[in-house]
Amino acid sequence: MVNHTQITKTISLDAYGIKNAQVRYQLSSDQLHELTISKGQGEEASSGALAVKTGEFTGRSPQDRFIVKDDITKDRVWWGNINIPFDSEKFQKLYDKVTAYLSEKEVFVRDSYACADDNYRLNIRVINEYPWSNMFAYNMFLRPTEEELKDFTPEWTVINAPGFMADAEIDGTRQHNFAILDFTRKIALIGGTGYTGEIKKGIFSALNFILPVFKNTLPMHCSANVGKDGDTAIFFGLSGTGKTTLSTDAERSLIGDDEHGWTNENTVFNFEGGCYAKVINLSQEQEPEIYDAIKKGAILENVIMNDKGDVDFENTSITQNTRVSYPIHHIENIRVPSIGKNPKNIFFLTADAFGVLPPISKLTPSQAAYHFISGYTAKVAGTEAGVVEPVPSFSACFGAPFMPLHPTKYAEMLSHKMKESGVNVWLVNTGWTGGPYGVGTRMKLKYTRAMINAVLNGELGSYTYEDYHIHSVFGVAQPRTCPGVPKEVLSPRTTWGDDEAYYKTAFKLTNAFRENFKKFEEFASEEIRRGGPQRYSF
Repeated sequence: MVNHTQITKTISLDAYGIKNAQVRYQLSSDQLHELTISKGQGEEASSGALAVKTGEFTGRSPQDRFIVKDDITKDRVWWGNINIPFDSEKFQKLYDKVTAYLSEKEVFVRDSYACADDNYRLNIRVINEYPWSNMFAYNMFLRPTEEELKDFTPEWTVINAPGFMADAEIDGTRQHNFAILDFTRKIALIGGTGYTGEIKKGIFSALNFILPVFKNTLPMHCSANVGKDGDTAIFFGLSGTGKTTLSTDAERSLIGDDEHGWTNENTVFNFEGGCYAKVINLSQEQEPEIYDAIKKGAILENVIMNDKGDVDFENTSITQNTRVSYPIHHIENIRVPSIGKNPKNIFFLTADAFGVLPPISKLTPSQAAYHFISGYTAKVAGTEAGVVEPVPSFSACFGAPFMPLHPTKYAEMLSHKMKESGVNVWLVNTGWTGGPYGVGTRMKLKYTRAMINAVLNGELGSYTYEDYHIHSVFGVAQPRTCPGVPKEVLSPRTTWGDDEAYYKTAFKLTNAFRENFKKFEEFASEEIRRGGPQRYSF
């Protein structure tokens, strides 16, 4: 880990087309914190963390994410409204405009890397317009030692210019903001948005192409931890399903909270050197490890503070997507290095607002592949304009916006690794029980933790077939009993107390699954197609 002194090495950015810039190279976290405050771009919270506003954009903008279509990508990328093609010549012209914009400015440069496993290491140079964006890169990417920096050669470059606004008609973008990957030039070009998540997701998207295509390694949008016996657990889930919360466990060492690779050697490694957690409704009681990680060195985004610098985590007046980034060593119980072996259990987390999925169920390999491709969760009433009842939401591989290849490619790799390693896969509903949103209640966190702990300590996985009930609609195996969980909670139908209403809603959800899967059917194997819900209707 680099200490908090400034590296004396100086670099030129002329090779990037950035001329006569005042280059601030490899500043420490403390220096970037102080510079941000002195420039009036942030404030210090009472916890010591830096609080910033990201401006117009407080989240990613998927419609403004592009991939340059060239000889490397044209026949490999799954083109469409997720992976939008961008012309190579237009990229070069836009790149030249961005680098001209950064010329003669003060810019912040950081050399770092992704992938904790040295066999997959990707050296990255990040060039930022703002000091707090560079501090985010310090937090989120892995930090080379001073010795490693002496001969550091970057393979990929991230150029981040939030203040540059594209001209859509001339530059080929949709509007003034953009995030573009070029696999030939090995550049992630980001402009017009201050949302820091675009920086890390740019490299994540690049690795989601590089690892399966060139390294035969499965990239995963997941968190992971490891137990005292060396067993690794993997948690997939979309935003709001509990991925970070459930993997941050005082009894298990955290590998990482968002992005990992699963190798042919049956190891799991973190891409990152930090965590980027949602802080909406954060409390020390519910999530003590994350709460305590918010201290000097952390960056809070788009939160509201009082005059004393105390954060109101319930205030969403700027955005529901309030965030904190911090280096992973802010968590006390971490795996060093961030690599786990022997994956034993995979959890697919879904916040089912229809309240019909079992709180936990065991999946067959074909069901696991199907649910992985589907990537289901649900939006609840009030989260978006016009949403008045639960709405199913599907994101392939639990991270469609970051997956350049067809989802079935990742699903087939997962299915192969499952069979090869003998891993168990579980579908966990962290959403509603006793009825849909507005009628039922949210599954208690203590019950979800009890179910996951029962899996991890072998109590559920060791059950025989008779200990499970095959769900008549979804076809998954739900346990009849679980330590620490009332028996009636394990049966969603029982919690409703109205069989007709339950089955009517359950079939409504299965229809949504089938409708969503239509776009994958021609690419999916027969085995994967068999993993879907039972084909009945009410």
